[in-house]
Amino acid sequence: MKYNIQGGTLPVVVCELEAGEKMITEGGGMSWMSPNMNMETTSNGGIGKALGRAFSGEKMFQNIYTAQGGPGMIAFASSFPGSIVPFEIGPGNEMIFQKSAYLAGESGVTLSVHFRKKVAAGLFGGEGFIMQKATGHGTVFAEFDGHVMEYELQAGEQLLVDTGHLAAMTATCSLDIKTVAGVKNKLFGGEGFFNTVITGPGHIWLQTLPLANVAGVLRQYIPTSSN
Repeated sequence: MKYNIQGGTLPVVVCELEAGEKMITEGGGMSWMSPNMNMETTSNGGIGKALGRAFSGEKMFQNIYTAQGGPGMIAFASSFPGSIVPFEIGPGNEMIFQKSAYLAGESGVTLSVHFRKKVAAGLFGGEGFIMQKATGHGTVFAEFDGHVMEYELQAGEQLLVDTGHLAAMTATCSLDIKTVAGVKNKLFGGEGFFNTVITGPGHIWLQTLPLANVAGVLRQYIPTSSN
């Protein structure tokens, strides 16, 4: 499989497949394709994995696209202004993504739900509690909101991140929840009650424009209906 990412902040990834090669995406992820791409809708692993994907922000069913009778082409566009980032998944190179980041991937990549280790803390830690883990072998494409910043963390090195800005990290990193200190800071600081603490070793990708933040800003301009 060959691919080309185009479009700047409104990106699309165009994949060129050899005959028999497959790409997997959630329902509605395909933007355009050549006529010889065959689609099959599947739970891809049974109801258990389908429910796990739904819990991590994806749709329960996925579409498998196969190039038939010769080379094929299929394109996947981002659903929000930002970036499409490719990742090569393999043994020892598993990735953890924010929920709903998965755009498409080769058939050798498996997507599953990933929880923080401390469930009790995670329940109060916002959207970062439930994430996605990509394992197996192959290329996977993730879509992130806004511009992407990358950091390499050494063993034991930490970075404090506002909930929602963590886009992805290598599976060697660990996450935890840290409470914002001080009652006044919690109530009037505007940063919420919790932050995400990422500990290395590993690589992390941060996004500058989480969709949840955009929705929060726009919400104040949407008139509410009165009975």
